[in-house]
Amino acid sequence: MQALLGLIFHTIGGISSGSFYMPFKRVKGWAWESYWIVGGLFSWLIVPPLAAYLTVPNFMEIISETVFSVKAFTYSMGVIWGIGGLTYGLGVRYLGMSLGNSIVLGFCSAFGALVPPIYYNFNPTDGKVTSSDMLASSGGQLVLLGVVVCLLGIAFSGKAGMMKEKDLSGGELDKQEFDLVKGLIIAIISGILSSFFNFGIEAGKPMADEAVAQGFNPLFQNNVTYIVLLWGGLTTNFIWCMFLNFRNKTFVDYTNVQTPIVRNILLSGLAGTMWYLQFFFYGMGESKLGNGASSWIVHMATIILTANVWGLILKEWTGVTAKTFRIFLYGIALILLSIVLVGIGNSI
Repeated sequence: MQALLGLIFHTIGGISSGSFYMPFKRVKGWAWESYWIVGGLFSWLIVPPLAAYLTVPNFMEIISETVFSVKAFTYSMGVIWGIGGLTYGLGVRYLGMSLGNSIVLGFCSAFGALVPPIYYNFNPTDGKVTSSDMLASSGGQLVLLGVVVCLLGIAFSGKAGMMKEKDLSGGELDKQEFDLVKGLIIAIISGILSSFFNFGIEAGKPMADEAVAQGFNPLFQNNVTYIVLLWGGLTTNFIWCMFLNFRNKTFVDYTNVQTPIVRNILLSGLAGTMWYLQFFFYGMGESKLGNGASSWIVHMATIILTANVWGLILKEWTGVTAKTFRIFLYGIALILLSIVLVGIGNSI
């Protein structure tokens, strides 16, 4: 029953994450950097403390009493992840909901499983699996096989993207803002760096443990960790978006009465809130499944499936040949298979 509840929570979070970009598509008259940072303020600054206050009221006391090194490392993982989150938005913009999410999250799930063991190989910690342990165990070898399968699936997805570029007319591509080369580069960078969020949760575990020790519901223990972790993501995204506002002269977006300002803010806020809810429910799911690595894999798989449903609804693959669409489906199947392999390997 606990495992079933965990899967349900992860599914809700994955659907929220796979759908969060949809409100952004209805924002009118604003540059990407403007609506992205407005949504980000909800994702990283406004909603997380509210969620923490409702579930762990003395979260600031827990954070202030946590060892500085734990907070600093959690924050630094958030900064690195923030670059991944920033480029994630651009990847979806240039590749579309289905292809963009599949490639970004494929890399994210694979490297999310690899980064912690590599770190612990150089910084041994009791009870933590190192990359050397992975190579010497059947479970670890299965994880590495899953990574290889993931890369193969991404290669298929990239091939489908190239075929799509040839199949569609210039007008249709322009309407979708499709840019394969730019999108692939961004998506690969995003997928690798986004995986650091999983490690940030592990780094901030002492804060979550303290929340449980003080008697708060384990379902919401990660809500404390998210505060510090998301501060790092906010730092990266805020600096970059302000730079783009300055360079592109788009500060005017926030006061341009020729655009539906209130509506744009509400839509961006909705997108940001939906984005945060993925991790709110992720923490609940992880507390039930009791395995961080497996939780991460289930989370990624649900997002990929949801994003691809949206891609079909938005008709992102309308007009391509049957062969192109078939290659894309092969890529999705391989990425999902890799996620299963990594999940099984981690459970072993």
